[in-house]
Amino acid sequence: MFNSKYKPNLQVNITALIFIILGICLFNLQVIQGQNYSHIAENNYVRIKTIFPIRGEIYDRNYCSIVENRPSFNLYITLGKIENKENVIKFIVQNFNIELADVKEIFQKNRFRLYQEILLAQDVPYKIMVETSELMNFYPSLSYRTGTVRNYLYKNHFTGYVGRINEEEHHKLKDQGYSINSMIGKTGLEKYYESNLNGINGYEIIQVDASGRSLKFFKHNLTKSPQNGSDLILTIDNNLQEYISSIFPEDINGTVVISEVETGGILAYISKPDFDQNIFVNKLSSVAWNEMIQNPNKPMLDRVIHGTYPPGSSYKPIIASLGLESEIITRDTKLAQCKGGLNIGNRFFKCWLDKGHGKLNVVNAIKYSCDVFFYDLSTKCSLEQMNDYTKRSFLTVKTGIDLIGERSGFFPTYKWYVENYGKYVGIIGPKVNISIGQGEILVTPLQMCFYFNAIANNGKWIQPHILEKEIGEKRTILYSGITKNLPISTKNLEMIQESLYKAVNERYGTGVAASFPDIEVYGKTGSAENHMGKKTHAWFAGYVKWDKPEIAFVVFMENAGHGGSVAAPLAAKFIKYYDKMRIE
Repeated sequence: MFNSKYKPNLQVNITALIFIILGICLFNLQVIQGQNYSHIAENNYVRIKTIFPIRGEIYDRNYCSIVENRPSFNLYITLGKIENKENVIKFIVQNFNIELADVKEIFQKNRFRLYQEILLAQDVPYKIMVETSELMNFYPSLSYRTGTVRNYLYKNHFTGYVGRINEEEHHKLKDQGYSINSMIGKTGLEKYYESNLNGINGYEIIQVDASGRSLKFFKHNLTKSPQNGSDLILTIDNNLQEYISSIFPEDINGTVVISEVETGGILAYISKPDFDQNIFVNKLSSVAWNEMIQNPNKPMLDRVIHGTYPPGSSYKPIIASLGLESEIITRDTKLAQCKGGLNIGNRFFKCWLDKGHGKLNVVNAIKYSCDVFFYDLSTKCSLEQMNDYTKRSFLTVKTGIDLIGERSGFFPTYKWYVENYGKYVGIIGPKVNISIGQGEILVTPLQMCFYFNAIANNGKWIQPHILEKEIGEKRTILYSGITKNLPISTKNLEMIQESLYKAVNERYGTGVAASFPDIEVYGKTGSAENHMGKKTHAWFAGYVKWDKPEIAFVVFMENAGHGGSVAAPLAAKFIKYYDKMRIE
């Protein structure tokens, strides 16, 4: 039988054991893990609030706005505060024009960010904000914050647009202060100059109570102001840009680029059709996105730097220069007589003028754009010579403009022909085609504009740029581009310049539609056949001289017809407009 006299001793032993265990636990909490729990406690009442900078704005050369920031109401959600998930989702879908699939995707991607505010919608209309604010008490997970949103004042491709940062971008940029709610440049200048435009985050350290309210205990040295993003001042002239955009035929796709000869700054950058960048301020619906990318006219294609096309006869000055520099021809050399074409091997290569041009020297061959002269000249050059000289003249190579995704174009090599047509491929026919800017050669309109810019600039090629200067807090940075020289002597360059003048200003020149009695216009037309089997692509490239050459230009119009009858008259309109701008 159990002896009751041992009962008090047992109780004492159990009590002592409990105190020993409690003591060990307290020692573990306060001494061994004390520092760790101290940090946790501090984190529970100390908050570091990020202060985001204001994104820099974009202006034209006259300090007129192109891209600005405007106030907006933004909707956020804190997933850890959701009381009824289905009700919250239903409320969001019904009131904020966000698709159900998108809401679920946001929830899924941010499921581990329970107490971080996640951006749901930017730029909520004021009326909807007021109406829904009355119901927010029923949805404590939702809240509004004021912020800014990008406003693109002119349709164009060069500014690009900003969009919500994605997971991959956030992973790369989070150490630079980007949050999962950040807006980031996706294309154009917005992307190229992202780090300049975005600025640097600031912060505020605050002490809060259990409900998250600031206790205002910290008074000094606990706030760092953000460094706002730099403003970009461009070389673009808004008035010239908008005028050309308004006169470009609505039913034709194409480009116009105008550059300042001495600086390489771009005054006008037109790619048609264009699109409204503001549609990307909030997430585009899948229906709207599909309509955009399936549009056969490809409005999001920046044809200035992403479009590559056969240059047609606007390429002929390159081959003429090669012939002169290689001493294959001189000014007085007259090659095969043009009788409407030329027999080379067993094939007859036609000239654009059926009755022919007769025997011409190089200056008149460019003036009249005689194909036969260049057919014959190509038989005296190797494909490698043509390729090398073209690239050294800065065609079929990237210009290095301050935009994202520029394409280089294409010049075929002998190896390429063998790989694509077999080892017995004939090379003479392709060379003949390339000599007049046909066949496999592809260039961008920007490359063509800056080749003629270099011709106007007495052979000095300047890297094209859209940024003129960057203005930030306590600093101004001017753009400085690369300069190089065309591979042509002064004597031969003057011959090319003379031929471009004759092409526009003398009778039967192919560019006479762009001539003026009191303005010196130099240029070369082009009509490039294309694989689509439609009308030819129309080109007209050149430059304009007053006291000295001031602007160079290119007009390119897809499937529009002949350069002399379509592109040159369009150039005449903006040359006349620019002339008036100079006077004013």
